[in-house]
Amino acid sequence: MMTMKRFLPHPLLTLLLTLTWQMLVNQVTAGSLVLGLIFGIFIPILTSPYWPDRPKLRRPLKFFSYFMIVMWDICIANLVVARTILFRRNTELHSNWVTVPLDLSSPEAITVLAGTITMTPGTVSSDVSACGRALLVHCLDAPDPDAVRDEIKHRYERRLKEIFE
Repeated sequence: MMTMKRFLPHPLLTLLLTLTWQMLVNQVTAGSLVLGLIFGIFIPILTSPYWPDRPKLRRPLKFFSYFMIVMWDICIANLVVARTILFRRNTELHSNWVTVPLDLSSPEAITVLAGTITMTPGTVSSDVSACGRALLVHCLDAPDPDAVRDEIKHRYERRLKEIFE
């Protein structure tokens, strides 16, 4: 078992890197698959000293449903932002900074949450507090900042808490 852990210190990362390589190459051939596996095996081995504590996923299968929700939200947000930019005047926009207090304690979960917010059009994660207990988010149009905060906590943070903690 020790040899397997040394050979594949982060098996999910190996799989993710191999799949990412295949998507970058945009075709599946034996050569691209072998090169993807080489990257997928050697990058985690080379970076494993920097990961002394591997992130633990308490419910990894829930990550798929989280991913699908995020993809749906990105599609909807693209339409909302396009409509906002095309049909609303700047004076009608309510840009706001929203502070989202975090219940998450895992750095990986906080990173996924910040990335999710940034990938969703109309919002961007700007800062994490020094203590790691709050996230500063800028919203293109948020007439009710409390509603934005509550939606982030309910839609994303709650699910990430189930997955990571």
